[in-house]
Amino acid sequence: MEGLRERAVRFYFDYISPNAYLAWTQLQALAERHHVVIEPVPVLFAGLLQAHRQLGPAEVPAKMRWMWKNTLRKAALLGVALNPPAFHPFNPLLALRVSSLTLSPCEKWMLIDALFDAVWVRSLHIAEPLVVAQIADRLGLDGARLIAQAQEAEPKAQLRNQTDAAIALGVFGVPTVAVGDETFWGFDDLAFVERALSGVDLLDPSRLQAWTAVTASAARTRAAT
Repeated sequence: MEGLRERAVRFYFDYISPNAYLAWTQLQALAERHHVVIEPVPVLFAGLLQAHRQLGPAEVPAKMRWMWKNTLRKAALLGVALNPPAFHPFNPLLALRVSSLTLSPCEKWMLIDALFDAVWVRSLHIAEPLVVAQIADRLGLDGARLIAQAQEAEPKAQLRNQTDAAIALGVFGVPTVAVGDETFWGFDDLAFVERALSGVDLLDPSRLQAWTAVTASAARTRAAT
């Protein structure tokens, strides 16, 4: 774990995830505690699901009901505002593409923060260009210009490339935090992120080998049936 403090910690997210929002509210304090830089990486959650042949929570009603209760409990524990989104699921592509544009780190952080707040606190529909433009304008950015840029081929390709790179890294859901080559999925894994940044990994590699063998055996069994 030596040298992690000098590297960026990548945060893979999609605005559609309430757990990504909750994790985002904790990242600034985490970065300050461990003297790291958070690199936010927008990715399309639907693309991750398709690549790994998964269903989203909205497609499993029992899971969706559990998720709302779970996120409300976590928000209450954190003292973080959490309100129902205008629609869920919704199309996050525009907001993700705008967030992938070339901006200063400060501008990008403010924009992502405002877009998360718009969805999960103010219940705004960020699939609408006017809503995203107004959010950007309030930050002193040129909302109309950002919306126009986000419709161009390069930002669209940028988001696809970011999603593909995340999949290649093994990212299958959001939020995911990457510390070096190690990935941590979900809000609850922030506790393990903290330990990794402190140079303490609770994972015993020798024990992991045994579990990996079980997984390989299960895959061979499925292939034979």
